[in-house]
Amino acid sequence: MKNWKLAPIALGLAAFVSTSGHALGDDHAKEMTEEELQERIADTRAAIEQFASTLQGELVAAMEEGGPTQAIEVCNQRAPEIADEIAADTGWEVGRTSLKIRNPDNSPDEWERIQLEHFQSQHADGTPANELAPRHEVVEDEDGARFRFMAAIPTGGACLACHGSDISSDVKHALERLYPDDQATGFSEGDVRGAFSITQEM
Repeated sequence: MKNWKLAPIALGLAAFVSTSGHALGDDHAKEMTEEELQERIADTRAAIEQFASTLQGELVAAMEEGGPTQAIEVCNQRAPEIADEIAADTGWEVGRTSLKIRNPDNSPDEWERIQLEHFQSQHADGTPANELAPRHEVVEDEDGARFRFMAAIPTGGACLACHGSDISSDVKHALERLYPDDQATGFSEGDVRGAFSITQEM
């Protein structure tokens, strides 16, 4: 079996660990004290880090054992399971989304699309994907007030085996089987591939 030598897959940890985030909806944010806001942000980042590091570890193991096609199988099964496990522990909605989705279940809603477009605009203006500040806002709608948070996911070099432009035939076949409507290819290293998204009830 081919021995896949990989650096850790870049799932965007630096994007939310090293930056403070950008607040939206200042009037709503005033409903929380600064201490409460920072506590929510810290808890949210910890949940995303748990999601990213758990999935990264399993993808690296899959790549080393069976290459990209096995990593696709693992991601297909385990990414939703990991999100559900964290959601069960926290009571939050936890997931990933993108302007170029792989799994239709991860399609962005209106608020997420706006934040993704902002990430893309900032990146196009020269901000590296791993330096994009997370976005957070208290959103009010018919369901009440919710705290929403998104952190951009940069495209790492190892991600290109399944998300790049030069994809092997085996990977293409695996993607066609598991994700017949896949849009998440054609990325280059350093692109914004998508974002982690968390929603908390207030």
